[in-house]
Amino acid sequence: GRVGWLQRLQESLQQRALRTRLRLQTMTREHVLRFLRRNAFILLTVSAVVIGVSLAFALRPYQLTYRQIKYFSFPGELLMRMLQMLVLPLIVSSLVTGMASLDNKATGRMGMRAAVYYMVTTVIAVFIGILMVTIIHPGKGSKEGLHREGRIETIPTADAFMDLVRNMFPPNLVEACFKQFKTQYSTRLVTRTIVRTENGSEPGTSMPPPSSMDNGTSLLENVTWALGTLQEVLSFEETVPVPGSANGINALGLVVFSVAFGLVIGGMKHKGRVLRDFFDSLNEAIMRMVGIIIWYAPVGILFLIAGKILEMEDMAVLGGQLGMYTLTVIVGLFLHAGGVLPLIYFLITHRNPFPFIGGMLQALITAMGTSSSSATLPITFRCLEEGLGVDRRITRFVLP
Repeated sequence: GRVGWLQRLQESLQQRALRTRLRLQTMTREHVLRFLRRNAFILLTVSAVVIGVSLAFALRPYQLTYRQIKYFSFPGELLMRMLQMLVLPLIVSSLVTGMASLDNKATGRMGMRAAVYYMVTTVIAVFIGILMVTIIHPGKGSKEGLHREGRIETIPTADAFMDLVRNMFPPNLVEACFKQFKTQYSTRLVTRTIVRTENGSEPGTSMPPPSSMDNGTSLLENVTWALGTLQEVLSFEETVPVPGSANGINALGLVVFSVAFGLVIGGMKHKGRVLRDFFDSLNEAIMRMVGIIIWYAPVGILFLIAGKILEMEDMAVLGGQLGMYTLTVIVGLFLHAGGVLPLIYFLITHRNPFPFIGGMLQALITAMGTSSSSATLPITFRCLEEGLGVDRRITRFVLP
């Protein structure tokens, strides 16, 4: 039972340590060069982070202006733009090819597992966040100099859910590439006349007072007598939802269309082979472009990280104001990414999760530098497919 499992684990660790010792003893210059070539991307990316942080702290005493910082960060901005340029065709081509290459049974099974994984990890992440807030109390940091700017727009849950469903079915695929639906709100003046009889009964349909109506503010109340009746004319402002839009890719709509389109192509068998080959070629071309851009990634990450540090006005004051909040976020992310996710990986695969994390190191560092999961998507594909050997059908279905 438990003793046997611990004994097997101890033997496995001893064997791994022995293999490592033998490898170090037999290591030659050729082995070192082969290791450097195989891990060149990761080594360059880690070096870029270290150099970027060092360069930023070396330049902070010079008090660069906002314009100078923007000029300094320009190489990093180019990296962001190049990665975002590839996101849209990569999502569409990978999903279409992934769906077309799977049968309906495999698609349903994989989709169910992905949905369960997302829900379980999301619930665990929420629980960790609540636990960290309860223990650390991030609101206890210094609040000197903090002030509120702007206003928080309150969106009803029903409208938010309906916007989500609307974005799943975009009426224009071209427009979905740069715009998504978002409910806006406007006010209109509404006038209601309530007629009451002299004894207080209401011959017509009664309207509730303005104070009891949602989003209504009474502006006018006019009372007149006519033929034994009482007329009340009420005017008030009412907030109503109107169609609107927001800038940004409607990724959800494109994902839904690509999944449906890929399933249809897969069901067409030989008749859909031309379309399937087209999207396969498109996906291969995009991944080759990623292979070119990835060599520029260390330079872009260097300037992105350095620019973010230079934009901080006073790190001591910022640390006093947001120190506990930052600590809460970092501890929560460390527990979730360094504890929960590797544990799930180990329980499902019975393998050491840390070599897998090492293979994803460049994608993780790029995500840290760009602060964008969508911009990191091309590099994530490359790390999983070429570095870790994950089946392309799985990555094309799950990652987008």
